[in-house]
Amino acid sequence: MSPTNPTTSDPVSTIRNLGPASDAGYARAGITSATQLRDLGPDAAYAMLMAAGTQPHFIGYYALVMGLQGRPWNDCKGDEKKALRVRFDAIKTRAARDETAAPAGIERFLDQIGVGTKR
Repeated sequence: MSPTNPTTSDPVSTIRNLGPASDAGYARAGITSATQLRDLGPDAAYAMLMAAGTQPHFIGYYALVMGLQGRPWNDCKGDEKKALRVRFDAIKTRAARDETAAPAGIERFLDQIGVGTKR
């Protein structure tokens, strides 16, 4: 199927600027199709990618944004690139904040096994 006529099973790599390695990286984040990636949008998808262990990289982020717009990765310039840098930095900041927070439900689990959380 061509990227201009996507189906729900088209791999992530059918999106411009994303190659076969992207399929594996996004799959680790639970994103297994180009449609799913498009529905999430670049910010949420990139946050999921980082949460799954991918190191943040600005070029990877803006290549994704450009690809979702059907544009080559190197088409990002000037004020547009500066604005994307602000968005990318915000995604990284949220991810760092989330990493320092206790995982959801961890306190309840620790209480159940009798160790509680360290304070």
